[in-house]
Amino acid sequence: MRRKKLLLSIILLALCFFIAITLLVFIPLKLAIVFQPFHSYAKLAYIPLKGESEFQIKYTHSIHLTDVVESYKITTSQQIQQYELMYEDFSIGMPSNAEVGETFEQQNGKYYIKNMKRVFPYFYLRIGQVRANHRVIFQSNEYPLSRTLKPGTSVKVEVRKITFFQQWKGVNILESL
Repeated sequence: MRRKKLLLSIILLALCFFIAITLLVFIPLKLAIVFQPFHSYAKLAYIPLKGESEFQIKYTHSIHLTDVVESYKITTSQQIQQYELMYEDFSIGMPSNAEVGETFEQQNGKYYIKNMKRVFPYFYLRIGQVRANHRVIFQSNEYPLSRTLKPGTSVKVEVRKITFFQQWKGVNILESL
């Protein structure tokens, strides 16, 4: 009888341990900026967040071949707010003025639209194949997205919690340099 109780206790303890480990692996705990490819077989890329709230996307415009920098911050509701746009040329595809409530400035040959309050739950980005050379700027460091995501890939960019399993299977962009 004691042996059966001991065996049952060991099985129950092992089952509880297995359930606890499974929950820890699959419950989203880590807040990150996630670059989720549309193709389910492609690995997600992410930037783990530890209180940081700003990042930028920098790319070379395909027509006028100058840099464009889109600046974002993460809101308290984990949405993405674009607060600034910097570009060097008024050519096709670039705004010629600010929207209502925004400011337009020219400094050192560059154009800025500031005070933007464009809030998104997510946005889509296609990683450039030829000239764009998309980079994410985080904590003053530039990370080429083509090192972690195949050029031409469409990604959904969002802020969300990811699981330990997703971290393990995905690619930490900060480790790509």
